[in-house]
Amino acid sequence: MFVILFKSRLSEEAGEDYYATEERMQERVRAIAGSDPVEVKHYTGEDGERLAVMMWQDGETLDKWRCDPDHQVAQRLGRKHWYSSYELTVAEVVRTSAHDNESPAAAAEGPR
Repeated sequence: MFVILFKSRLSEEAGEDYYATEERMQERVRAIAGSDPVEVKHYTGEDGERLAVMMWQDGETLDKWRCDPDHQVAQRLGRKHWYSSYELTVAEVVRTSAHDNESPAAAAEGPR
């Protein structure tokens, strides 16, 4: 599994064309990933900094996304017009753990 963090700040040039492209790229990610479930969450800070967190299961489909011609065009447009700054981090997950108090298993355990 891979975690991709994309921090960005939009420039004043980012308008309707940016949002239309963002929507198309989300559709493209789903098409490329196929049965490889990709989780995407978007956050925007009070200062305007944006963070997209993507969980990608398979490195092979991640490479397909990275090399996708439509994605590469969107990247060029982003660098030239839409982002005043961005930072991309790709990390391979070594371990995860989770707990959910709302799950049936947690309810069966009862209080501790």
